[in-house]
Amino acid sequence: MGAMEVVEKSQLAERPAIKSGDTVKVHVKVREGDKERIQVFEGVVIGLHRGGTRASFTVRKVSFGQGVERIFPLHSPTIQKVEVTRSAKVRRAKLYYLRDLKGKAARMKDAAKV
Repeated sequence: MGAMEVVEKSQLAERPAIKSGDTVKVHVKVREGDKERIQVFEGVVIGLHRGGTRASFTVRKVSFGQGVERIFPLHSPTIQKVEVTRSAKVRRAKLYYLRDLKGKAARMKDAAKV
């Protein structure tokens, strides 16, 4: 193990196993002036980018009819916790096709039923 891996290993945070198609609630620390609060962002994971401490995941939700995507660094200290609320059966690693779908067509098949 090289020097970089030793330094990076101490910075890794404990996160649940997430994969593409999961519906997650990401609890993010938001600073507003001198105050800090927790904001929850709930949506579908449409992609994961692996890479040790540089790993990130993209979450998509539809808010007031407008699609919103947010990229979160997986091991960032600004993320308090990640909750997996639902898991879906998907056949792709990146679910970018969800950007073009609306309403019921954008629903994912539940992994428990399949």
